[in-house]
Amino acid sequence: MRAQSKWGMVAVVLSVFGVVAAGHAAEIKYPTKPVRLIVPYPPGGSTDPTARAFGSWLSDKFGVPVVIDNRPGAGSTIGHNLGAKATPDGYTLLLGTSGGLVVSPAFGTKLAYDPDKDFAPIGLGVYVPFLIVVHSSVPAKSVKELIDLAKAQPGKINFGSPGTGTPNHLGIELLKAMTGAEFTHVPYKGGGAATVDLVAGRIQAIFGSIPQWQPHLAAGRVRAVGIGHPARVRTMPEVPAIAETLPGFNNTTWYGLLAPAGTPVAIVNKVNAEMKRAVADADFSKHLESIGMEPASSTPQEMGALIRTELARWTKVIRDAGIQAN
Repeated sequence: MRAQSKWGMVAVVLSVFGVVAAGHAAEIKYPTKPVRLIVPYPPGGSTDPTARAFGSWLSDKFGVPVVIDNRPGAGSTIGHNLGAKATPDGYTLLLGTSGGLVVSPAFGTKLAYDPDKDFAPIGLGVYVPFLIVVHSSVPAKSVKELIDLAKAQPGKINFGSPGTGTPNHLGIELLKAMTGAEFTHVPYKGGGAATVDLVAGRIQAIFGSIPQWQPHLAAGRVRAVGIGHPARVRTMPEVPAIAETLPGFNNTTWYGLLAPAGTPVAIVNKVNAEMKRAVADADFSKHLESIGMEPASSTPQEMGALIRTELARWTKVIRDAGIQAN
């Protein structure tokens, strides 16, 4: 019996060793060829440099090229659909955005992909906080003063946005819903024209990204009165979070990496581990901050939960505000 126990134990040890060895072998085999990283927006803006930063890190650590593939169109849904329908082997990844994973679905837009079922979330990469920026002629120096001004002059504060249904516009609707203040929404066909009109004083306020407004803030043409991130950000610590005045306010978009559903868990975890190492690297994080991003990380499970909770939150804001997609 002792001999059988001895050899039984040896078999168990060898079996466990074989599983561990197989796991290491599987880890070594990925990746062995270039990886495509789909970006659902054109070059420029904030998605492209974010994707290139993570792509460069992964390329360096994995020893294979990570090729950025810009696939813009239809409010980012074309690129998201390509990512969802790709072969689930780890060689096509997607820089997923809240626009394509949350905002478009929240509007009830007919999509060729399901943001919850058709992806294997890998990890969150960055938050993209939105500032409330006002023209220098607006007397409000804080979010509270802006709200009070709008209540005293209902509908006379014109709040611009790059278009109906954009995250910038949804921030206005959330502000209105939480305060009862009456702002007039002025949609534009893109951010460029809205920027020109705010700088010229033809509109009074806007939700905009940090990189977009930094030059105008520095020149004193406009003023930042609050930021939509749940807490102050490291690059602009002097600007209060809107949540300091309105607890629970959150108007921050975000980007992360996803793979098609069915991608092996070992591959998802390997890429996630490198994303976490990247964000923990001081130089990498400083680079993200220099382009207006707030570095972030998560587990794959946490990113999946973020998509679901954000979808529920913005669906309610859109429904309550009666917003119709263009």
